[in-house]
Amino acid sequence: MMLALGSVAITGASSGLGAGLARSYAVPGRTLWLSGRDMARLEAVAAACRAMGATVHAAQVDVTDADAVSGWLLRADDAAPVNLVLACAGVSAGTHPDGAPEGVALAGMQVRANLLGAMHTAEPLLPRMLARGRGHLAVVSSVAGLRGLPYSPAYSASKAGVRAYGEGLRALLAPRGVAVSVVVPGFFDTPMTDRFKGPKPGMMSLGAMVSAVRRGLDRRAARIVAPRMLAIELVLADLIPAWAGDRILRGVRFHIEPGR
Repeated sequence: MMLALGSVAITGASSGLGAGLARSYAVPGRTLWLSGRDMARLEAVAAACRAMGATVHAAQVDVTDADAVSGWLLRADDAAPVNLVLACAGVSAGTHPDGAPEGVALAGMQVRANLLGAMHTAEPLLPRMLARGRGHLAVVSSVAGLRGLPYSPAYSASKAGVRAYGEGLRALLAPRGVAVSVVVPGFFDTPMTDRFKGPKPGMMSLGAMVSAVRRGLDRRAARIVAPRMLAIELVLADLIPAWAGDRILRGVRFHIEPGR
């Protein structure tokens, strides 16, 4: 089902999947509310969307700040009811090539940005969507949330939390007219993926990932997984005996270079 023209709010719109989806939704008659941490990059995305005919409002918003996210979303909805909220903001911390743990500070940063950021984005407009009896929320998890990865346990934990949160919300809200989509992407071409040094099975272009996610969102899919084979492999690694899954995943060595 195609989304009717109206307002769409997207966090993490300054790069990656959020930026790609912003461009995908930029058509005449639609209003986009875009947020991100890097205002220069966000303005470039906003300019591209305006050139395609959309009305665009760009704001620098940190998703770890619940009050800031809530205020931004409520102002957007006051201007015109928001049909779709996309929680795309996320971070990954650098890891050590020798496999040392990420540390409490970096672990907490990822949980705050990825998990709590998704919650801060989802919660503010739910009462209004429920009152209207319609609306659509999408949260972006990761295949890393399907089975904890030995060289990025905190990132895996944060994305597993996003997935569980989204699945629970969907079951709760669907009978009341509000759809929730849980997006589970694998590797695709973004600055974050560029920092990942190791095997990248099923690597997709940004355009291919945006198309896959957009198709799922248009039909209000409960779960959007791409590429499916990588997700299946990680689920299987979780179903076999733990020692065997651990051994397999330990053999896939990688590290993530520090960066934003």
